[in-house]
Amino acid sequence: MENNFLSRVSAVQTELKAPKGRTNKFGGYKYRSCEDIMEAVKPLLAQHQLLLTVSDTLECICDRYYVHATATLWDTTSEASLSNSAYARESEDKKGMDDSQITGTASSYARKYALNGLFCIDDTKDADTDEFAKEQAAAEQRKEYRCDDCGELIYPVKKRDGKPWDVKDMVSYANRRFGRQLCANCMKRVESEGT
Repeated sequence: MENNFLSRVSAVQTELKAPKGRTNKFGGYKYRSCEDIMEAVKPLLAQHQLLLTVSDTLECICDRYYVHATATLWDTTSEASLSNSAYARESEDKKGMDDSQITGTASSYARKYALNGLFCIDDTKDADTDEFAKEQAAAEQRKEYRCDDCGELIYPVKKRDGKPWDVKDMVSYANRRFGRQLCANCMKRVESEGT
């Protein structure tokens, strides 16, 4: 029966689709919540005769409180089970949140990562990882800007003092000074024409 249980767990891990369908309005990144995973997995659990439980405990470690979440899959036809745990530290202070909301946020976070481990969901590019930060920086570097006047790509140039002037700073300067993004040549032209 144990092997049958593990093969059904494997089937759920393979079939589960929990896309990152939410967007963080401050960071602009995509993410999935604990609730998204739970909603996506429930039909698969019923199909494969499995039961999921998720529980929390609070643990004090070095004067800080951590939520310890455990996600457990149970076989409804035997006593077999499989668990995964994750921790999340309570923030010392979150603006606009009372103590129960701070604990709730840590609980949701810990539960999400306990579920990620149990169902083999890869979150290596979530916003709290170095990989995500590197990917965002690379995307920003690759972003192309076109001049609003001539339509050509804007390339970095050297300033009058010989220092490099990157494209992002050029675009920001042109938007502030001229009200549109301009390449170096069009900036010179607009300055000379006084328009």
